[in-house]
Amino acid sequence: MEGGATGRVRGATERSAGSGALVVPVLYDFASTIAYVAHRVLGALEPELAAAGVALSWRPIDLAQLLRIERDATIAAERRENALRVARELGVAVRAPTRWLDSRRAHAAILLLQGSAREPSFRERVWSAVFEEAADPGEPGAVERWAAELGIALDPARLARAEEDLALRTHVAEEQGVSGVPTLLLDAWPLGGIQTPETMRLLLERWSRRKRGASG
Repeated sequence: MEGGATGRVRGATERSAGSGALVVPVLYDFASTIAYVAHRVLGALEPELAAAGVALSWRPIDLAQLLRIERDATIAAERRENALRVARELGVAVRAPTRWLDSRRAHAAILLLQGSAREPSFRERVWSAVFEEAADPGEPGAVERWAAELGIALDPARLARAEEDLALRTHVAEEQGVSGVPTLLLDAWPLGGIQTPETMRLLLERWSRRKRGASG
């Protein structure tokens, strides 16, 4: 399934089809160590959030484009150490990259799979490859190889179009005030960063109650 550009990155006014759950978009980049930490923390919370009527929708953007960072450049030591500190504090083991990885092709594949049953397993495969196996998503053939492991065939022409879509989505996110990843979109409020599981659970549960009360 190929996702098209919508002009805006829609916020959490959406409801998950058939479940009535409020959908919270989570913007991420496979090149971001802190986004990986968020994926682990929030992923573990998804059953509790589902019980509270909240569904997370993982949506890629291009952090290098957003921050005007040269791909393959060395990550500043302070920035990398901060990411490792966050991982340690939240109990997430990680092999953090030392340079800015080019994640565009991996994100393009995600956009092609978005909404399908295979998207979560492919997303997990990329996360584990990059941050547990220290693999490079920009290496020629890497994304296609990871997809093939899951029985997924990726069409090069559709991947190229999806990369264009990614650039547009990133531009739209910037216009909405997004300045990094991970970012949760709570209505028009971009909430950046990741906190402890308990803090994130309470925040999203309270937001859900207020949201439902306002629309009730």
